[in-house]
Amino acid sequence: MPRTPRDVARQVLEIEAAAVAGVVAQLDGAFDSAVDTIRAAPGRVVCTGMGKSGLVMKKVAATLASTGTPAFFLHPAEAIHGDLGMIVEGDVVLAASYSGTTEELLRLVETLKRLGITLIAMSGSAESPLARAADLHLSVAIDKEACPLNLAPTASTTATLALGDALAVALLEARGFTPEDFARLHPGGQLGKQLLRVEQLMHEGDRLPAVGLATPLRDAIYEMSRKGLGVTAVVDAGGRLAGVISDGDLRRLLEKEDSPLALTAGECMKPDPKTIAGDELAPAALKKMEDHRITSLFVTAADGRLRGIVHLHDLWGIELF
Repeated sequence: MPRTPRDVARQVLEIEAAAVAGVVAQLDGAFDSAVDTIRAAPGRVVCTGMGKSGLVMKKVAATLASTGTPAFFLHPAEAIHGDLGMIVEGDVVLAASYSGTTEELLRLVETLKRLGITLIAMSGSAESPLARAADLHLSVAIDKEACPLNLAPTASTTATLALGDALAVALLEARGFTPEDFARLHPGGQLGKQLLRVEQLMHEGDRLPAVGLATPLRDAIYEMSRKGLGVTAVVDAGGRLAGVISDGDLRRLLEKEDSPLALTAGECMKPDPKTIAGDELAPAALKKMEDHRITSLFVTAADGRLRGIVHLHDLWGIELF
């Protein structure tokens, strides 16, 4: 009976999972040395490889760069045809070739040795020409490819990619890379939004709707209208948040009061509004709004002083963790 596509997929995934597990078993002191070497290098990590290995190393370079290790990809054939000048003193070259016999890489290695550039190789054999020429060798040896012909790079490229990720994450931890560092390198897109702090999004200064306790309600309404957020904070003489007046509060007030405009903000406010600290992450603000079914949160300092306000509209496009 012929195999179903699902049978094929299951076998491929099992082979590739076994390949990654096999790399775990091969980790040795060379990996620690590779992390120390890259950390100590004053230059960048130059990732290189041909064919499928090259595609993997492009991703490895991107992961390194996005996690605090300056890196870029250099095509080995283009390197030996004029782009070698992209490598400078202090750089470390991270090269991948499962066979370790790729001609373009070996020609590049000859030049690297003349220039005194440190080379870290990832290959399937410590006896390959690439591994022997390298300062450090990281093994990505596998039992077999997931391809039934045992020819197409499949499990080997998965193993190489996984080891590249492991190297990037080990460097991330060694450098003490923080969420703030990550946000600095990912200012756009979903990742950047996820790591924004509330204080980076809040309305403050002239954009912050706020009135005093003794402010006439008429002026409080004007403040709400002028700032356009549907609420205003009510603060005491020391600038501490005392309460909030919302559009909904005004509607309810008009229903039960004969002369609402004769009241002050302090008499109309709702005390103890929901607040958040400025150093909280944006998703935390969004979750608090969803939990309490509100559209705004006031940002306060530790002593209760009002710092700003963040509105639901400011959080559009941000997802909860």
